[in-house]
Amino acid sequence: MTAVGSPRFPSRWLELRERADAAARAPELLRPLRAWLAGRPGPPGLVIRDLGCGTGSMARWLAVRLPGPQRWILHDHDPALLAEAGARMPATAADGTPVTATTERGDLTALTAADLTGTSLVTASALLDLLTRDEIEALAAACAGAGCPVLLALSVSGRVELTPPDPLDAELTGAFNDHQRRTDGARPLLGPDAVAAAVAAFERHGWTVRLRPSPWRLGCAESALTAEWLRGWVGAAHAQRPELAPEAAVFLRRRLEQCAAGELGVTVHHTDLLALPGPPSGDGG
Repeated sequence: MTAVGSPRFPSRWLELRERADAAARAPELLRPLRAWLAGRPGPPGLVIRDLGCGTGSMARWLAVRLPGPQRWILHDHDPALLAEAGARMPATAADGTPVTATTERGDLTALTAADLTGTSLVTASALLDLLTRDEIEALAAACAGAGCPVLLALSVSGRVELTPPDPLDAELTGAFNDHQRRTDGARPLLGPDAVAAAVAAFERHGWTVRLRPSPWRLGCAESALTAEWLRGWVGAAHAQRPELAPEAAVFLRRRLEQCAAGELGVTVHHTDLLALPGPPSGDGG
């Protein structure tokens, strides 16, 4: 979303997915995060960096779930998305203390430990799988160097379930996953392999990593999102394997008809990751 050469997503798509994102994120990771933040040294208040912020969905979800005061730094390449994200930030935190925000436009993969000095938390949503192994290694090194925890939500896991099932589901899933692992310019993206790479990277720095599932569960109430996701999912699979074109077109038409009739259920599996400095604290999170 914000790394060099990575795709930029239209505001409409980000708006469509916001409710499903909020419902999917793993709130149980917030308990160990809050405990760590409450025990950290330094002045009161949080400085939180949201990488690849888009329209600010992650910040809107998280700011009201953490006690403040909070100063958010919203990172993205797209100036229009940054403007929207900044304008839509909540005014108060979970305890009623103030929330403020500034925006920074640029390449998040270039952030260093020096850039993160004074940062209380680094967070991102639907970003990790768009990075390369080297970029994930660099992010882990920067956060470890600055000693700031990381909450990375909604990374694709490579599993999709559609109900009712279709014989082409597995082939399209495989083609889509291959597309997620494509080389984008000179950047070999990790796609569904990104979470495992991030776990290994943070653990090499001696950090504790927790994972929780965060699946999208799309039904009749999310028909517009489901239809848009279907078009993108099938389109990416077709782009990866052009020989699928005739079957994919028929599949998409059939699935869109099921969606419009309220007969289609979709589960898109994701993983949320929390990385905290040091060994496990025994907080039970």
